[in-house]
Amino acid sequence: MSAVVGPERRAVLHRRVRLIVAFTITYNVIEAVVAIAAGSMASSAALIGFGLDSVIEVASAAAVAWQFTRRDPQRWEKVTVKAIAIAFFALAAWVSVEAIRSLAGVGEVDHSPLGIVIATASLLIMPALAQWEIRTGRELGSRSVQADAKQLLLCSYLSGTVLIGLLANLVFGWQWADSVAALVVAALAAREGLEAWGGELETPLGVLQNFDGEPGPER
Repeated sequence: MSAVVGPERRAVLHRRVRLIVAFTITYNVIEAVVAIAAGSMASSAALIGFGLDSVIEVASAAAVAWQFTRRDPQRWEKVTVKAIAIAFFALAAWVSVEAIRSLAGVGEVDHSPLGIVIATASLLIMPALAQWEIRTGRELGSRSVQADAKQLLLCSYLSGTVLIGLLANLVFGWQWADSVAALVVAALAAREGLEAWGGELETPLGVLQNFDGEPGPER
């Protein structure tokens, strides 16, 4: 479809992707602060892990930005991606340990209305944002933009999992539900780490670097 997109339309689509990227990064920062704060108050490993995942997503975008300030960005490619992968592995390990400790009866998970609010907001916002980005990526013929949209969908799954755990604890008093949700967060974080370690990293700023002035790369 990108073959029939004229220069003016392409410029509009590029601006749209920049808007999506800016919103995604800004929202992830807010999400991280709120989720970590709410998780700390409620001793919720799922919420804290959810927030830390957002921190890593923002940090990966910042790492890509830093990489492209270097004189030879390609030289730092492997170092940047491996560092991001290690961060995801560390997150998966920490969340897993905390979830297992909670399942073993160490610590008590409190209710978190604030956590429910941020998880619900993400569950409503991210799928809509992902669909908008997917449509934009298809019109541009950009696989990198569509790949980034899949990261937004992953965030949606994460939000849904955390929300179910928080609601189960609130309504039924199932504190173990938070730990189960946390283990799902850990599994998804480990998956992101493996993809990054294998070089399959796609961050918002990476998307901009890939399509800026050119059709999306065939990945």
